[in-house]
Amino acid sequence: MPKTVQVVDDEPKIVRLLQAYLEQAGYRVIAALDGTVALAQFRQEQPDLVVLDLNLPGMDGLEVCREIRRESKVPILMLTARIEEADKLLGLELGADDYVVKPFSPREVVARVRTVLRRTEDQGGLVQDTLRAGCLRIDLARHEAFREAVPVDLTPMEFDLLAVLARQPGRVFTRLQLLEQTQGNTDEGYERTIDTHIKNLRLKIEADPKNPDLIQTVYGVGYKLQAGSCEK
Repeated sequence: MPKTVQVVDDEPKIVRLLQAYLEQAGYRVIAALDGTVALAQFRQEQPDLVVLDLNLPGMDGLEVCREIRRESKVPILMLTARIEEADKLLGLELGADDYVVKPFSPREVVARVRTVLRRTEDQGGLVQDTLRAGCLRIDLARHEAFREAVPVDLTPMEFDLLAVLARQPGRVFTRLQLLEQTQGNTDEGYERTIDTHIKNLRLKIEADPKNPDLIQTVYGVGYKLQAGSCEK
């Protein structure tokens, strides 16, 4: 059965374009032109991935993203014509996994969709099903993470980042390396999105996010996971 991708944009031309390219790539596509309809459609159809425009009439894309994250971990790819960095970061902080800035190539969107869905599918076939790093346990097959046996609710991107770091505790990863290993993307224009995802991840797994004892910043280089015992 083909994967279902929901495309949400208030411009019918963009919806038709993305639908044509995604269907040609083998995906089933459902579409909505405003946020309220999109949210109702999402709840009914339960798509495998959402391509979501930020600038929507009525309920805007940021609110749709927030509502989806309250009930699902489905990957979300934002489309935005906004150039302000704050808008992009706010979307990521609300739980979106990545963004594409308009005008964009529809082939780029299809490539991003394919990468995210392939990564999700591949997790079920990993030889090592569980990663352990100090007080953290990461169940790759079930896509679940725990700190001291307490479940941690992570978005797909946050989970993938934690898994990459936990596979090699103590190793320092640059932002570009983390971007490549989680999204297959080495575009420096998206490098700083890693900082936002790390910030969100720390809020969920650290006892004191402002003084993290697990995910540590190596200034001028990137990040590493410290595999020692967690602070209470």
